[in-house]
Amino acid sequence: MNTRTSTRRRRPSWFIRFWAVVRYEMLWNIRKKKFLGLVIVAFALATLIWVLPIVSSNATDQPIEADPDFAVNFAIPGIGLFLFALITAMNSFSSEFESGTVVPLLTKPVSRTMVFLGKLLAALIIILFTYTILFVYGIIGGTLVYGSQNNLHLVPIGLFGNILSTFLWVAIIIAAGTLSKSTIISALVAFGLFFGLLFAVQIISVLAGPSPILNYVPGSGASGKMMTPQGQIDIGAGTDNIGVNMINYVLYPSANVDFNMTRIELQGNQPLITQVFAYSEPISLITSRSVVTTIVYTIVFLFIAWIAFKWAQILE
Repeated sequence: MNTRTSTRRRRPSWFIRFWAVVRYEMLWNIRKKKFLGLVIVAFALATLIWVLPIVSSNATDQPIEADPDFAVNFAIPGIGLFLFALITAMNSFSSEFESGTVVPLLTKPVSRTMVFLGKLLAALIIILFTYTILFVYGIIGGTLVYGSQNNLHLVPIGLFGNILSTFLWVAIIIAAGTLSKSTIISALVAFGLFFGLLFAVQIISVLAGPSPILNYVPGSGASGKMMTPQGQIDIGAGTDNIGVNMINYVLYPSANVDFNMTRIELQGNQPLITQVFAYSEPISLITSRSVVTTIVYTIVFLFIAWIAFKWAQILE
């Protein structure tokens, strides 16, 4: 009898296999105590932002001054973006090599490219979900403390900008992890790069003055001042400030940002510190440059990470 018994299992679709990788990575991240601890700290700090004015008001018997722009100006600081990226992506690939779990992972019916893209999507989903809750929390807190808020329709733009800024650091950390296959090395490289650039930009700005070149490296970039109808506001021109700068561009599309150089002179025996105008740039240029710079860096580092992961030798 030549009848065949159909004992073979039907191969799962591409989407089912891809989503299995995404789900695996998301559960991996959610189980990490470091990530949960960072989320708790982030919510605690966000709470302090609008709880401290209440405490101060009660202590001084002074009413809280209304701030209708609190929510639209809410943003995660550069160190927060870096830490979220670090905790999310630090051992996404490197720990798979260190623990040996990469072997059974790659023996399943999934390609290395599928695993790579699945881990990226999982990181994006986790960051998007966490940031969305933080921004909603900021809106609620700002409304309760500072009254009704203006321009709430622009908050998603700030959210998108913060995610884009974070993913630059995600790409750098993943590249370090896939190249080194070591969580410790990837973390050290990330910390060294973040704080090295942070201090280097500040030192160069003080000694040589702010320069547009400083805005082409990851980080906060040069600092300037922008005049608005509500007064003068501080502007960071680097990749960590995309969210705020995108909102400022929508609100003040024709505004210019002035960058000043700190000059220290001796007047007698006393140092005299003055601010001297260095140069000016439109907010449109600052915003577009930071977005393009971030996208280029992210693509380059993710490509390096993908090549390193695709051609990595797996020792069973």
